[in-house]
Amino acid sequence: MSIKPIRKAIFPVAGLGTRFLPATKSVPKELLPIVDRPLIQYAVDEAREAGIETMIFVTGRGKGAIEDYFDIAFECETLQRERGKDLSALDGTRLAPGHAVFLRQQEPLGLGHAIWCARDVIGDEPFAVLLPDEFMLGAPGRGCMRQMVEAYEGLGGNLVCVQEIPIEETPSYGVVVPGERQGGIVEVKGLVEKPKAGTAPSNLILPGRYILQPEIMSVLARQERGAGGEIQLTDGMAALIGQQPFHGSTFEGRRFDCGSKAGYVQANIAVSLLRDDLRDAIQSFVSDLVCPEVA
Repeated sequence: MSIKPIRKAIFPVAGLGTRFLPATKSVPKELLPIVDRPLIQYAVDEAREAGIETMIFVTGRGKGAIEDYFDIAFECETLQRERGKDLSALDGTRLAPGHAVFLRQQEPLGLGHAIWCARDVIGDEPFAVLLPDEFMLGAPGRGCMRQMVEAYEGLGGNLVCVQEIPIEETPSYGVVVPGERQGGIVEVKGLVEKPKAGTAPSNLILPGRYILQPEIMSVLARQERGAGGEIQLTDGMAALIGQQPFHGSTFEGRRFDCGSKAGYVQANIAVSLLRDDLRDAIQSFVSDLVCPEVA
């Protein structure tokens, strides 16, 4: 079996980010920083580390700042050079022509619809999907998508990242019906989008990283509505089970749900504690908050 390489990745970034209002009234949620790098930059860096070349951003109204972010910042860069300043902080923030594609999702019809909007760019190639507000923190050089691509190269077919969570939290996620397990790989026998409390088939959820075959575009083209009246990617993937190989890959690392305020704050603290320039100050600050000295 010939396994085609993963050269393209879709970033669905059309959401309004209403849970972070008023900050997201004028700033896309994907540009909210984890310390000093936006969420979308972390996701793009993760894709690059996995060998992906073409980044496809499915945007919406008011998201032009994302395209600007990955463009040249002429005034800023010129001024910094004239002042003899180091420009290394901007490394990776400019995507070369041909390596960035920006498309519009004109109506908020769901994640499956956002993926379908990129069908002409994907063509007949397998592709990755990364949800930027799912912040996946792996060991250096071992990001989530790189782990998945390595697993995909031995399995082919469709591959989703999976993670175990408390069973009571499953109604907020797509959940896997598991089959045979071998190490960190689990056969996916079915998928259920946001199951009602007490009905989840497992505690294995889909935390926003996928490698999919192009045939899913034909399924999504039916525009069938699922949970919440939206076109769900989970439903589209479920239709491929039994027709193509389908597996889950357990992520070796930590996940932070940066679509929630608590997860966003936790991610900032976790990244701060990994940085030599911030670790001591943040450790001291957090310790004083948790265990203040007795006067």
